[in-house]
Amino acid sequence: MNLQDTPVIVTGGASGLGEATALKLASQGARVAILDVQDEKARAVAERINGLAVHCDVTSEESAAQAIAQAKEAHGVARVLVNCAGGGVGKRVVGKNGPMPLEEFTKVVNLNLFGAFNMTRLAAADMIAADPIGEERGVILFTSSVAAYEGQIGQAAYAASKGGLVSLTIQLAREFAQFGVRVMSVAPGIFLTPLLYTASPEVQESLAKSIPFPPRLGQPDEFADLVQHIIGNRYLNGEVIRLDGATRLAPR
Repeated sequence: MNLQDTPVIVTGGASGLGEATALKLASQGARVAILDVQDEKARAVAERINGLAVHCDVTSEESAAQAIAQAKEAHGVARVLVNCAGGGVGKRVVGKNGPMPLEEFTKVVNLNLFGAFNMTRLAAADMIAADPIGEERGVILFTSSVAAYEGQIGQAAYAASKGGLVSLTIQLAREFAQFGVRVMSVAPGIFLTPLLYTASPEVQESLAKSIPFPPRLGQPDEFADLVQHIIGNRYLNGEVIRLDGATRLAPR
């Protein structure tokens, strides 16, 4: 899909991988709406790209519907949805204080998996109802993780939620195929995101050394480059692409 003047929605676009993606797609001429709960940061990014910042809690049916409607009113029907909103917490299922509280597990799954599904079902409905552009109507991307395949100790909720996105990718690609809507996922490895910015240089260096090649942390721009390619390559569909420098996560 050609990005010039194409309406795009990026959830979690106020920082990290989402911010890099919003900047990259806007540089290719896309009309980008940044949906995030970090209002001030979202507005700052939107100002840089002449885009739109919309408050959105992806886990809320009402908030998601209102945000997509606002983006649609400003830019038209979104032809690309990039799901970057997410997060995690490190905690053993059974720790020193007993079993992990159920709400801590469900909170992560609700954000990473249910939130992405919530946005997808709404954006896909608009794409399916729209006229095709060439041979397709839209593209939906999930941000999974290598933790979906090699969940580390303490990552139960995060790994389960990201694994759910992996499973959804081929299922939704098959379901939406008749409408010309593609579904893809990217599974990043260890990237230099706001969470890692807070880590000490020693921790960052240790993590970098665990990556075969290149032996460094991934850059958000590299994630955004892959997203741009996926959007433009119409034969990519129903696949999860690892972006990890050949790393495989250790148990801990």
